[in-house]
Amino acid sequence: MNRRQSLLILGAIAAVPLLRSFGAPQAWAEGVDVDAILRNPDAPEAGNPKGDVTIVTYFDYNCPFCKKSEPDLKKVVRSDGKIRLVYKDWPILTEASVYGAQMALGAKYQGKYQIAHDALMAIPGRGISKDQMRDAVAASGVDMAKLQSDLDTHGDAITALMRRTQSQAEAIGLQGTPVYLVGPYKVAAALDADAFRKVVAQVRGSQGAK
Repeated sequence: MNRRQSLLILGAIAAVPLLRSFGAPQAWAEGVDVDAILRNPDAPEAGNPKGDVTIVTYFDYNCPFCKKSEPDLKKVVRSDGKIRLVYKDWPILTEASVYGAQMALGAKYQGKYQIAHDALMAIPGRGISKDQMRDAVAASGVDMAKLQSDLDTHGDAITALMRRTQSQAEAIGLQGTPVYLVGPYKVAAALDADAFRKVVAQVRGSQGAK
């Protein structure tokens, strides 16, 4: 799928179906372990851990559309205060993307996943090299010696986590980045803050109607 073709007209949210329902949250698709997607203890999280809406973000550090939406996603999570955000490092574009995901997930062992993630997302453009990624993470304040040690020690666990993410993405039919799972819905598009708010409001409205 061409990621440009996945962009949705944000202003049409109220007029046409923006969201593609998985069905009941307990069974999004046959064979999919919903709890493994939403509650994997190894997956980095942000926002409110007890939030009433969960957003799961599948992204690649070389995806310009992921980077375009990132500031708006963070703004909405911060200002809303009741959103739980789950990160799914899904490096599908380049070999450097895999390297970036490994560094970010490795930084989690020193409590600096978010710092590394933010640094990688802030690199402009596409086709970001391994050297650019390493330099950005180093400049962010991550202890690079400890990072290397943690990668040596936990490399197999990090690889296993990314493979689980890949399997989950395939199971629910994801074809490119970015993708946001918002409550029971899938949004395969780069959204701005207003669009994120509208999706979250729709989820809360559907929850209140039950």
